[in-house]
Amino acid sequence: MIDIPARLDEVKRGTTSALAAVTDDAGASTVLVAVVREFDDKATKATTASGDAARDAVIELEQAADSARAAALADTGLTGAARQAVEDAHLAICILKTEV
Repeated sequence: MIDIPARLDEVKRGTTSALAAVTDDAGASTVLVAVVREFDDKATKATTASGDAARDAVIELEQAADSARAAALADTGLTGAARQAVEDAHLAICILKTEV
């Protein structure tokens, strides 16, 4: 059985890195920063969920990840490193969703 709370902690580390990367990127738009901040906020919330609520949090978090990824891909001023940080966080939740 998968340890969802532990895996959500891993995802949270990724969202924290992604938020730091886009916040520090002078070329990132304010819209992207806001979308990634929302992704990170949802990851924070997800880490406190348990049982069925944790499974629901994974689905909600994946939706936020999809939005963050789309915003990162659309942001032409974003550096490759910041874009990769968002991609990595997105991938982490996508993998977790397939395992739940």
